[in-house]
Amino acid sequence: MFAETLEAVQSSPSKRTIYVRFVLAALAVMVLFKTFRFGHWIVWQVHELSDFDAFYIVAREIWHGQVDLAYRFETLIKLQQAFTGSTSFMPWTYPPHFDLLLAPFALLPEGIAYLLFVTVTLTSYLLTLRTIADKNFAHVLVVMFPALAITVGCGQNGFLTGTLIGIVCLNVERRQVMAGLALGAMVIKPHLAIAAGFYMLATRRWTALATATTVVLASSLACTLMFGWQIWTAWLGAIRESAIFLDRGFYPLFRMVSTYAALGRAGLPSSIAFWAQGAAASLALFAVALAVWLGTTRRASPAFTIGVATLVSVMISPYAYDYDLPIIGIGLALILPDLTQMANARERGFVYGLILLAGAYGMLQSARLAAQFGSDADLTGMEDKLAPSIGGFAMMALLALLLRLLWRATQPVAAVPQPAE
Repeated sequence: MFAETLEAVQSSPSKRTIYVRFVLAALAVMVLFKTFRFGHWIVWQVHELSDFDAFYIVAREIWHGQVDLAYRFETLIKLQQAFTGSTSFMPWTYPPHFDLLLAPFALLPEGIAYLLFVTVTLTSYLLTLRTIADKNFAHVLVVMFPALAITVGCGQNGFLTGTLIGIVCLNVERRQVMAGLALGAMVIKPHLAIAAGFYMLATRRWTALATATTVVLASSLACTLMFGWQIWTAWLGAIRESAIFLDRGFYPLFRMVSTYAALGRAGLPSSIAFWAQGAAASLALFAVALAVWLGTTRRASPAFTIGVATLVSVMISPYAYDYDLPIIGIGLALILPDLTQMANARERGFVYGLILLAGAYGMLQSARLAAQFGSDADLTGMEDKLAPSIGGFAMMALLALLLRLLWRATQPVAAVPQPAE
């Protein structure tokens, strides 16, 4: 069966070593190739706007003293077109805290900046994942490979957010201050920290929550001192405009893994898709609550409980992409020991398969569209006619399966009749 085939990866130390080396070598080759791409050191000219290009453009504007221009779409599109020559456009809605993190990279050539950013974040992510997964490291790497590959390919920050959530999970039991520092650093992508914050609240981790709040406030003050009060007005304006863009389908929804994207791309009105996203977010938080209850009744380990919160992190916001999925790897590593007891082989196979599908689909569709229309083609607003959001349906199915497993675990175990004496 599919689950047993994947789980055989960890059947012996030699097999684990082979698979780990293969995945790491493949990722290293991708990083090297993309370094040449972002460094413009390849023989053919690349005009396609990629995520790290957007990072680098914003970092340059910081040193020009006009980072607020990145939050005005009419000026940002001109900056991006001037930088790449592409007609494609990526709105900028990151909190100013992420701007501060990006600023030093503008001091380097783009290729070197990409290499440094991806190498450091990928290495930290892999080290964190290895610490959590232990002997299941090879197994998790294989399942997560498509998501890792797509994150390397676009130069996104999924490894950074995965590392931060992983640090939260590693330290939440005994070192709440460290967990709070990592949770507070998730202010760079706060919508991915909602489930972890809810878990902290449900388990009364007051020290961690207080530390996270302090980090957010202190870093916000630093942003204000660096960029001025107007940065917050600019950021809020960009969020309002991005909501309009999302409603009109100007984002590449086929790359998204949210309920909103799945249903919106399937043809449902945006209002219905939005309410469905709200329902999915509520169910995701309900899954965290069930997991916490199982933990308090000792029917699940603490690792499984926080692992559930990590798994559902990407299921809450409508704005979640395939490059955010490295967080799922942290959650999978945490729940695997309990999963083998709570789920049969078929159910485990569905868990692995849905994660693989969500990670691979966007990458394969991007490759198909590039081959069909050319890498320089502007596909904005055309994706609804080109590709559905299968990744979103995969996450919906994963949430449903997770709720089923959790609900089954809450049911009392039938007593085994004792033989008559």
